[in-house]
Amino acid sequence: MATQVFTNAADFTEEQKYYLQGFFAGITQRGKFPYVGHTGSGLITHDPATGGVNQAAKAKEETYLGTPVSDLCREERLKYEENPLDIWDKILAHANENRAPSGGDVFRFKFHGLFYAAPAQDSFMLRLRIPGCILRSHQMRGLAQMAQEWGSGCADITTRGNLQIREFQPKDIVRVLTKLQTLGLTSRGSGADNIRNVTASPLTGIDPDELYNVAPLAEALHFYILNSRDLYRLPRKFNVAFDNGGSLSVLADTNDIGFIATKVEEGHDIPAGIYFRVLLCGITGHKQFATDCGLLLTPDQTVAVAAAMIRVFSENGDRTDRKKARLKYLVDRWGVQKFLGETEKRLAFPLLRFPVEKCVPHRPIDRAGHIGLHPQRQPGMHYIGVSVPAGRLPVDQMIAIADIAERFGSGEMRLTVWQNLIVPDIATENLEAATEAILSAGLKISAGTVMRGTVACTGNKGCRYAATDTKRHAVELATFLDERFVIDQPVNLHVTGCPHSCAQHYIGDIGLLGAKVEGEEGYQVVIGGGADDGQGIARELVPSIKATELSPVMERLFAAYIKSREPAESFLSFTRRHDIVTLKSFCMEKAV
Repeated sequence: MATQVFTNAADFTEEQKYYLQGFFAGITQRGKFPYVGHTGSGLITHDPATGGVNQAAKAKEETYLGTPVSDLCREERLKYEENPLDIWDKILAHANENRAPSGGDVFRFKFHGLFYAAPAQDSFMLRLRIPGCILRSHQMRGLAQMAQEWGSGCADITTRGNLQIREFQPKDIVRVLTKLQTLGLTSRGSGADNIRNVTASPLTGIDPDELYNVAPLAEALHFYILNSRDLYRLPRKFNVAFDNGGSLSVLADTNDIGFIATKVEEGHDIPAGIYFRVLLCGITGHKQFATDCGLLLTPDQTVAVAAAMIRVFSENGDRTDRKKARLKYLVDRWGVQKFLGETEKRLAFPLLRFPVEKCVPHRPIDRAGHIGLHPQRQPGMHYIGVSVPAGRLPVDQMIAIADIAERFGSGEMRLTVWQNLIVPDIATENLEAATEAILSAGLKISAGTVMRGTVACTGNKGCRYAATDTKRHAVELATFLDERFVIDQPVNLHVTGCPHSCAQHYIGDIGLLGAKVEGEEGYQVVIGGGADDGQGIARELVPSIKATELSPVMERLFAAYIKSREPAESFLSFTRRHDIVTLKSFCMEKAV
């Protein structure tokens, strides 16, 4: 086709003239002539000064809580796709259809305390929230009714001073959750990436040696969490404990945040009185205790500081790698001072730095104080520590304890991190009758030295991760040792079924980690762990051993302890005094 050349206006047709008139009129209205790179909707070669939209630039990727969606780990993507707090209609549908959850909903249901336990059990486990580990008699009766009518017929006391009930069918989960609410309880946020049950010293308010009653603080944080939606979007789970400064441990140094009551005497540049130290980054499954971060708080500052620290973690924790998504790893990356600085930005008051050395040291821990009869700080009143082997409490005993607490006490019960319970507020004149009632219920107020310090996770009878029947093996081994040896110093046996270490095997005098050994149930054995004033991570003694072969090995070790210990030496001190090679040699010797 020949190219047309136009030299003057006469060369244009009428149609071309009409088009050009309209074109230049439009340009005149815009006030400028076109140039290369200009379009009607923006600039292709973008100059930020123009305020135009850069259509050529790559679109920014959507983020979830500051992390690009493509980088999210599986669990974070599940939360991004559907907020687990907003699935009530889905829970109703599953109940109506008696249908178990699948796929990502198995994870989301945990936000409501519902753990689908398949393949170990084709049913739900319900985990509660019991603030400060304090339960009332009417609540215990209500839980017993739930366990009897819809569940397994028993409850398990956990290592967070909490309760779990198992074997609920999908058709009953709405009844279960609404029943909890009528009892003044909840399970919301008790699992998955949430703040777990807020624990408090089990004797708080009644301990003759305590510095501060921390029950109101634990309860205040509990309700703050329940009413703060943003605190349900953490990268991983989070543990908080309040220690009253008394004689019975709540294992504050195993928590992400531990508040420990302390005393400051006269002679410093702050008023004398009761304050709280703050411990950070306990995660014993990763072989780390919480350590003092240098802060000194007044009691009324503790809940605000906890909330601020949790928010800093939520906004900055790793959402790409589950193994690095705990508080420890954020503080490792930042350093303590940056973490405290970010915390302080979220507070209405400055944080006081004060050396721990200037505070009165924590009093010694009574490792046997959670079992038996003991006086309270209130004159003429006592508490009774009830032994619950491996934490398992059948329905009839749940009802019996509720009745005993109501008849002889104040109607209150305390659950402990040692998987037993305490009935407080019993007058001296009622001690004998209360004791008889406890014994008549098939429970005990005494236990062998090993049994009273034994804790165990759920095990493979109810948990898909566990390799072993932990509760059975724990009770069998503790009974075996207590029957053969008279031990006058406390011994803690921690039995956990998998590396998640729910029973905290690394802090036991003896710790057992479940594993398959030649196709059979077995354990790795660690030794010499402890917490509080006996703090230490256990060392490996036996890499693997079948469960059926464990008792004879432990018998030989305890025989060596009884024979070779120094006067009044505890089993813990004995194991720490010897190296692993020597301890292994003891395990090979024949028991006398």
